[in-house]
Amino acid sequence: MITAPLPADYIADGDVPASWDVRNVENQSYATWDKNQHIPQYCGSCWAQGTTSALSDRIALLRKNAWPQVNLAPQVLINAGMLRGGGSCNGGNPAGAYRYAHAHGLPDQTCQAYQAKNLKWDDLAVCENCAPGPTNATFTPGVCSREESPPLWFVGDHGSVSGADRMKKEIFARGPIGCGIDATNEFEAYGGGVFSQKKLLPRINHEISIAGWASEDGVDYWVGRNSWGTYWGEDGWFRIKMGADNLAVETDCDWGVPIVPDGY
Repeated sequence: MITAPLPADYIADGDVPASWDVRNVENQSYATWDKNQHIPQYCGSCWAQGTTSALSDRIALLRKNAWPQVNLAPQVLINAGMLRGGGSCNGGNPAGAYRYAHAHGLPDQTCQAYQAKNLKWDDLAVCENCAPGPTNATFTPGVCSREESPPLWFVGDHGSVSGADRMKKEIFARGPIGCGIDATNEFEAYGGGVFSQKKLLPRINHEISIAGWASEDGVDYWVGRNSWGTYWGEDGWFRIKMGADNLAVETDCDWGVPIVPDGY
């Protein structure tokens, strides 16, 4: 759904800065918290992690880092399942996450903690709160109930973008984007520096967030955020070559424009 002009159509090439990083925009970081999709157990939820990270960063930019920080809940998308939310712990489609957020809105993680498993879609699937059990001796697991009328963050316009120039303009104008990548064994073993890998036919199998770009020793690169914990890569982040040999990271990206609720 696209109703407004795209940044690629109204930002001139000469107006795009040589570098931009959501962690340092005019000496402020708008990066929300880092994630590990595989804690407390393995879960193939990258499609929900990359999208909610990018949207949460965009919310921080829109709100100029106002308190409280908003971190959208990927578990809600998993709870919603493939048809409603876009996927599960068995994989999914990032576009489905934006469609869900557009139609239904997403709460933050104080409503729905990440559990890294496929849960049923019921009254507790969006926002819940739990109290002790019926007797003082029964605290765990307690009794959980639906939290009525939680704050929800909707997405307005949303779509896809590809190619370095268009990606830069989208990020510069509105914040980080989600992108697919071929997470090879070499990428999984990444420990720092500007990564590049030649692969004849890369196949996208993982979703990350692209949150900026810069150059080092004459090599242009993207700044990316992963969802494999801060002990992976450069504190959970990575840099990857721009333009070529980057495992198709510039071919299948997505974005959404968050709508800030009244009172925020």
